[in-house]
Formats: sequence, C-alpha cells, structure tokens
Amino acid sequence: MGIVVHSYGIRWNSKIESQRFPGFSNAIGLIEHCHKIGSGGVQVGVRNWSQDFAKKVRDRREKLGLFLEGSIGLPKNAGEVAVFEAEVLAGKEAGADLIRSVCLSGRRYENFHSLEEFNVFKKNSIAFLRLAEPVARKHKMKLAIENHKDWRATELVEILKNLGSEWVGATLDFGNNVALLEDPVEVAQTLGPYVFTTHVKDMGVDEYENGFLLSEVPLGTGFVDLKKIFAICKQHNPTVKFNLEMITRDPLKIPCLTDDFWPTFPDVTPQDLARTLRIVKTNPYKPALPSVSHLKDEERLEVEEQNILASLQYSESDLGMG
Repeated sequence: MGIVVHSYGIRWNSKIESQRFPGFSNAIGLIEHCHKIGSGGVQVGVRNWSQDFAKKVRDRREKLGLFLEGSIGLPKNAGEVAVFEAEVLAGKEAGADLIRSVCLSGRRYENFHSLEEFNVFKKNSIAFLRLAEPVARKHKMKLAIENHKDWRATELVEILKNLGSEWVGATLDFGNNVALLEDPVEVAQTLGPYVFTTHVKDMGVDEYENGFLLSEVPLGTGFVDLKKIFAICKQHNPTVKFNLEMITRDPLKIPCLTDDFWPTFPDVTPQDLARTLRIVKTNPYKPALPSVSHLKDEERLEVEEQNILASLQYSESDLGMG
C-alpha cells in the first residue's frame, strides 16, 4: 500500500514542536518515514522540484525500494504549459511514471451556486486538460484525474472519452463521491475502465439536520466495500497502485437537504438521494465520527499516525497488501 501525502495533512510541513512526530519538510522525509512504517510507495506533489532534488528523491526512493507517483496542478493557460512540463519532467526524473491531478481544489456543492457557474468550470477544465495532454503524451507520462468532489463518475468518464487519450485516465478515489450522492462500488464500476491509480479510503457517516456527516476513517471500520473495489480495479488494470488517503480531520458536512446543495446537480435523482440517506441511516459510525479540532497539537499528530498505521495493518491482513 502506498501513502498519499494528504494522509499526513497535519504533519506535512508542520511547525509543531514534536519529538515523536516531527514535520516532513520535503518528499525525502516522507519517503523515509513511509518506508519505516511498511508502506510500498508514496504519492506526493512535485511542484517546484529542481532536477537536482528530483535526482536525490530518485536515489533515496530506489535505495529503499519504494514506488513514486507525482501530483501537480493542471496548466490554466498556454503560458503555464512550460511550468507544467517542467514539473512532469521532475517527476519523471525522480522515477514517477504517473502524475495525479485534479480539476477543482474545493467541493462542487460549496464552490458553485448555479448550473451556469458549474458549466463554466467544466468548459475550463476541459480546456486545461487539452493543454496538459500533449505534454503527457510527449513524455509518456500518465496523467490521472481524480474524482475530487467535483465530477460525478459518469461526468468524468464523458470528459475522458471525449479527450480520447491513452495518457489521460482516472485517479479513483474510493470515497469522495459519497458527497455527490453516489455509491462507492458503482463509482468504481464506472471509472474502472479508466483507472490509472487510486486513493484508498474507508468512509464513516452519520446524520445531521441538513443532510449527513462524512469522514475518512481507518480502513475496515467504515461502510465502503473495499475488497470489491480492489477487485474491480485489478480487473481493469492489473498493475494499478493502491495508495492510502487517510485524512485525519473533523467530519465534513454534506448539506444535501438544503436548497443550496442542488443547483449543480440537475441529473441527480430522488433515488440517488434516498439510497445515500438509507446508507447513512443504516451505517451510523459507532461510537461517533472522529473529531480532532479540539485536541492538542501532539494529540492530533498521534491520532493521524495511529489512523495510518491501523489502515496499513488492515491492508496487509485483509486486503492482501503485505
């Protein structure tokens, strides 16, 4: 099991004074720690890497026997293509054969308040991908677009099909689309033919007055059918990498019972909403969804580490990732 840098959202670039959980200042520190705890690789941002630093990453990674996947932003205009290409080359120099990216850094139901706004975003995203694809093709670097609480599964498939490039596929996030009222297994079945890499996560849910709460939780403790999604991924891509994204944070509020949630979802059916609320009602996380904002700094760092270790242990004992 690889580890996505966002699993260490608290510890990455942390300025917290801690002897037990010192912050990671760069990818090499992350790689060394992930090797120590038994991970098979890392997915980490390659932004602003010099060629010299990329070579250092390659040397350390190869010595420890870990795989590497990069993560970068898409070019927003022609003037950004050169920077995008430099980052692709830095990732390649470090030994990555894949770059993960996203079209939206936020969440669809929070960023956009009308269908018109969302359609502008969609048009722009397609334009950005058309700027990125020739670079990926030129350097034979796979570009994997995540379902990042922006695209429903069929929407991302439509974009990838229309792009029609063997070098652009999907980063399948196991849990994000619950927030968009989709079932994780159905999302995997839809995106499976396009999967280049993954963000493995289990999800906990509970009710709240405006919809439901959603949290990443240690693997094996939530409601996601991890084994079934693993099988779907392997069926479509036998060499796919599995990367843990265990984000330690307070639960997200998914306000699907409010009017503000709905303007960008004209095709979501009452059945989608009913199914999701049924999942929430029948799978409340016990004893309660985790919350960390009230904890002291050292306590939050410890919870983050324990969540990752527990997930790695489950991946070995139950998912065959040893």
